[in-house]
Amino acid sequence: MYVVCVKISVLPDRVQEFMEATLDNARGTREEPGNVRFDVLRAVDDPARFFLYEVYKDEGDFKAHQQTEHYLRWKERVAPMMAQPRVGEKYGALFPEPWT
Repeated sequence: MYVVCVKISVLPDRVQEFMEATLDNARGTREEPGNVRFDVLRAVDDPARFFLYEVYKDEGDFKAHQQTEHYLRWKERVAPMMAQPRVGEKYGALFPEPWT
C-alpha cells in the first residue's frame, strides 16, 4: 500500500470553506478504484489544522488521483485558504498487510 499523509494549516476565517472543499474531494477520492482509504482529520487543539490520511493500492493510483477533476478542483480552490504551504509525506504500509 502507498500512504500519503498531508498536514494542512488553514487561515482561521476560511476553515468552513476549506472543510466543504476537502469533503468534496474526499468523497470523490473514495470512488476511485485505486483508493483504499481517505480520512479527513481536524486537530482537537486547533480547529484550523487538518491532517489527510490517504491510502492507495500503489503509487500509480496516487498519481492517477492527482489527475482527477475533483482533486484538481480542490487544489485550486483551497490554495488561497492556506496559512502556510501544505506538507505531504509518503509512506509504504507495513501493518496491517494485506489490507482488506
